[in-house]
Amino acid sequence: MSGSMQTGIPNQPDQYVVIGNPIAHSKSPRIHACFAAETAQRLNYSTLLAPLDGFVATAEAFRAAGGRGANVTVPFKLEAFAYATRLTSRAQAAGAVNTLMFDGADIIGDNTDGLGLVNDIVRNAGIPLQAKRILLLGAGGAARGALLPLLEQQPAQLIIANRTLSKAQQLAQAAQAEFPDLVVAACTFDTIPTDCAFDMIINATSASLQDAVPPLPGSVWQAQPLAYDMMYGATPTAFLQVAAQHAAQCRDGLGMLVEQAAAAFALWRGVQPATGPVLHELRMEMQVAEGA
Repeated sequence: MSGSMQTGIPNQPDQYVVIGNPIAHSKSPRIHACFAAETAQRLNYSTLLAPLDGFVATAEAFRAAGGRGANVTVPFKLEAFAYATRLTSRAQAAGAVNTLMFDGADIIGDNTDGLGLVNDIVRNAGIPLQAKRILLLGAGGAARGALLPLLEQQPAQLIIANRTLSKAQQLAQAAQAEFPDLVVAACTFDTIPTDCAFDMIINATSASLQDAVPPLPGSVWQAQPLAYDMMYGATPTAFLQVAAQHAAQCRDGLGMLVEQAAAAFALWRGVQPATGPVLHELRMEMQVAEGA
């Protein structure tokens, strides 16, 4: 879709929102305003607070008022999956939707989280994923969203570690069925192979929200891998602090946030924005705020 698409309201900028609860803290309006300015797209993007029991009603009211699309964040990604009338392969694989596009009677649901992760690692960090040995921590929604885009990069091996083995096994089996030529395995945190020199460890658990670290054997750090936490903050997460102690290369999820937004923007507008300047600005602002 191009920037010349019809607007929901004649002579008015196209309207987009991010729907969540809570939502006031969201950086998405700032990110999309930067993308719009950079690409000369005429649109407004704002936050939209939905009641915990009112996601569909909130989304429908926005669509009826001429809204063109929405990002969806916690806790509504599963409801957005059910709300969509058409799903991309990424959304189907993730079982969750973080991006909606309203196209006539169609509600197209996509999931750009995993693509954002991959693009941040490959483009921004400059680290290829092909033929790499990856340890993915967690088997919840964040891990599910990351799995398909990660495997599309053809890693040598991907091991999913989770507290509950059955959840990791379900993800691994589904992934193996989709990519029969790749090595995908499941384990618990205390049965992570100690003889595997991982190139990359991706934390898709929610442990960082509690300032905690998944219980990992020290052997996972032997090859000084890239340690990637999907969470981000002005200071390193507990996971990244441990990784740094083992001389790992550390990266938080701020780039993933910007890249998933860029993928949504490209879906809506048909224009791929540059992410580097926005990521740099956000990082600098966080550091200034931390030092204030």
